[in-house]
Amino acid sequence: MTTQEILRAAKAACPIAAVLTTEQKNNALLLMADSLLAHTADILAANAADVEAARGTLSEVMIDRLALTEARIADMAEGIRQVAALPDPVGRVLEHSDTETGLHIDKVSVPMGVTAMIYESRPNVTSDAAVLAFKSGNACVLRGGKEAFRSSCAIAEALREGLRQAGICEDLIQLVQDTSRASATELMTAVGLVDLLIPRGGAGLIRACVENATVNCIETGTGICHVYVDSAADMEKALNIVVNAKTSRPSVCNAAEVCLVHKDIAAAFLPRLRQRLVDDRKAADLVPVELRLDTRAAAIIDGIPAGEQDFDTEFLDYILAIGVVDNVEQAVQHIRAHSTGHSEAIVTENEVTADRFVSGVDSAAVYVNTSTRFTDGGVFGLGCEIGISTQKLHARGPMGLRELNTYKYIIRSNGCVR
Repeated sequence: MTTQEILRAAKAACPIAAVLTTEQKNNALLLMADSLLAHTADILAANAADVEAARGTLSEVMIDRLALTEARIADMAEGIRQVAALPDPVGRVLEHSDTETGLHIDKVSVPMGVTAMIYESRPNVTSDAAVLAFKSGNACVLRGGKEAFRSSCAIAEALREGLRQAGICEDLIQLVQDTSRASATELMTAVGLVDLLIPRGGAGLIRACVENATVNCIETGTGICHVYVDSAADMEKALNIVVNAKTSRPSVCNAAEVCLVHKDIAAAFLPRLRQRLVDDRKAADLVPVELRLDTRAAAIIDGIPAGEQDFDTEFLDYILAIGVVDNVEQAVQHIRAHSTGHSEAIVTENEVTADRFVSGVDSAAVYVNTSTRFTDGGVFGLGCEIGISTQKLHARGPMGLRELNTYKYIIRSNGCVR
């Protein structure tokens, strides 16, 4: 099918999704989870072909984003079951009011319609996006990257089989077959066919969608995430948080890219941080973290002098920019100037300082004594996520079921006229 044919099929299927009962949707989701597990071997074979084709063109950390295992597929299936267990967002009465003229007004949650998504090399997004769109009463059109195309096809087919087993139209889940830029442009400009477009990937993809889309588009996060280590930080706690935020999975958007350190603790903290990120990792035969240092940090530890763009780059790799600041206000100013509005953290035992940081930082998720790696729909109780919004209108932070609904007003009366 062409992209236009796929869009029209999804649009035609929308009314079906909107009127499914909660029981019908949950039953279908459980069958989709079972189908995903039943097709594990097919999905892994397709993924192995994707990984093999990507070697030599993608970095090892990006290969990690692309690769699937039995455990990751099992996690995807568990995410579907968690979504099935969540309350149905469709039909919720958000507000109710009665007027003196006899109007009874309900503000009710309803599906968006056709939700389109353009994403890159993470095949699990195919499952997450499809099941969230389905449970929230939407049809979805998914356009994955060419690096993960075989994997995405295998996953989408398993999910569509689950819909068929449930007796529900499989056109509610669509995967675009064309991975060229032309298909992305078609989705961005499909006025009348796409009700909401969600890009999920690197800065270039998101910028292209935000700048060129003529359909409604939500800006999701590139993550230039910061950890600020305050003078009142517990040093061991701070070391564990920075190491986790940077190294546990550097290829994802909630990984830390910048560490800011208060000048009063920098001389004691930075050598220990370098020991953990560089020397200890080398000794353990792990990839060491490359440190990009501002002039004040470079006066304390060895590393690479930070370039002009190093505090404005989502590295998605074992690279960390480090700066020294005078106080929490300067840390907040730096973050406001360089952050993408995704996730920021402060490590401090001073509650007043923590409150100043939380109030001053304007990002979707702000952490106190916690790694930035927790910004995730599953962790936040959403089952999984369709993306992490870094904008402020309609949705912000991890987007789950409720963020894929809009609302309408339903007004009843006993024959009121105006």
